[in-house]
Amino acid sequence: MSESTGMLNRILDKVEKVGNKLPDPAVMFFGLLLIVWAFSFMLSGIEFDAVHPLTGENVGVNNLLSGSEMAAFLASMVNTFMGFAPLGVVLVAMLGVGVAERSGFINVAIKLMLNVTPKVLLTPVLILVAIVSHTAVDAGYVLVIPLGGVIFYAAGRHPLAGIAAAFAGVSGGFSANFVPSAIDPLLQGFTQSAAQILDPAIQLNPLNNYFFTSASSIIVVLVGWYLTDKIIEPRLKNTPVDGDKDDIPVIEEVTPRDRKAFYSAVLTMVVGLALLFFWTIQDNTPLADPQTGELASFGAPLMQMIVPLIFLLFAIPGIVHGYVAGTFTNSQDVVGAMTKSMEGMAYYMVMAFFCAMFIKAFGDSNLGTLLSIKGAGFLSSLALSGGVTMVGMIILVAFINLFVGSASAKWALISPIFVPMLMQMGYSPDLTQAAYRVGDSISNIITPLLPYFPLVVLYCQRYVKNTGIGSLVALMLPFSISLLVIWSAFLIIYWMIGIPLGFQSNYMYPAAG
Repeated sequence: MSESTGMLNRILDKVEKVGNKLPDPAVMFFGLLLIVWAFSFMLSGIEFDAVHPLTGENVGVNNLLSGSEMAAFLASMVNTFMGFAPLGVVLVAMLGVGVAERSGFINVAIKLMLNVTPKVLLTPVLILVAIVSHTAVDAGYVLVIPLGGVIFYAAGRHPLAGIAAAFAGVSGGFSANFVPSAIDPLLQGFTQSAAQILDPAIQLNPLNNYFFTSASSIIVVLVGWYLTDKIIEPRLKNTPVDGDKDDIPVIEEVTPRDRKAFYSAVLTMVVGLALLFFWTIQDNTPLADPQTGELASFGAPLMQMIVPLIFLLFAIPGIVHGYVAGTFTNSQDVVGAMTKSMEGMAYYMVMAFFCAMFIKAFGDSNLGTLLSIKGAGFLSSLALSGGVTMVGMIILVAFINLFVGSASAKWALISPIFVPMLMQMGYSPDLTQAAYRVGDSISNIITPLLPYFPLVVLYCQRYVKNTGIGSLVALMLPFSISLLVIWSAFLIIYWMIGIPLGFQSNYMYPAAG
């Protein structure tokens, strides 16, 4: 072991030790809720001279301990929990995934995939699949990340390394994808509105970062591949897999009957996808956004159907596989598979309740909004050069992302500050948006405030019982730091040599200022 690697492991050991001393995630979110209440009370009477960039109104801290605010909080508690977006995504998707897993469909698919994928390419293929999963919104969190552990475990490798690699691709590389997704037009809309503050005639292409995000997928795969195989997995060699043997998926030899069942299930899935495809290409398809006619818009029913489609595209083939393979003999077996998958989600639902309460209070207090506005204002006041400002913006966004997870909410707040400011310096809105996307991605994997972070901890505990917040942060910290350095440098170099960031808009600034 080299001296630098040994030092890195000692640092990560300390991070893990300190992090694991944090309370249970549910208790931690409850504690953070109390802290938000306390700060909202102490700061509510202070004038911060912060103006909301969209409304033009002064932003102040709301006292959540006032009678009216506390009454509203308690009155909306049930709706807050039921409306917590990750909860519905996880539970509905896991119903279908549970059927596919308990029937043996997923196990057979993984075994066949391992037979055709060289071991040396297992890590990059997993990260690439994780990156592509962004197209299906949050599907990667409930599909790809747990499968990362299953795939590595089946290949005789440490399952936590597989989970870490998949997490790095799904969340750390959130803005690296060569397949356009709904996040592209969403961010472009905020960027264009911000740019029109300075130039009302500007029109930006929804895929104004497409070439950069496509190239970034290669960067994320290479960085993740190296770190997983050379840093993360060697570090885990002394970490025993001590999870419940009955709960750890066992990949057995594929029998002729299993193979027949698998191909029957795949044929069912292909037929379902074909029917969905023909539904989307119809004239005036009801799956398109009624306002814009686009299928990739967040307002399109197709985008809102992603989770139900995941449920159907796993549940139906899973049922077919189960009956053909003999693992299901009646409807009670199917319902039992769904019930079993929900049993594993009980702990997550407890964490989700307190997480939802914290996020609700944090948003109502305006503390996150104030942090974003003040941070952006401070960086702009430094009057740094464009390239340095881009790096500073990436670091600032990564820091804010530790507290405010929503990519669109952060960009809605800070784009009206950064986009016009950098336009006046000669830098295109496309470049500013690209810098934001890098910063928004790299710290997702190290913040316990990410709504899906407790779920990933739960995936890890399936294999290593004493996995805590610190354990996961220590696993993901090398990915986060490496992506911060390498991805930022890649953006600056990419821009300086004049490679287009994406499809051209009607208004462009010089490539390198």
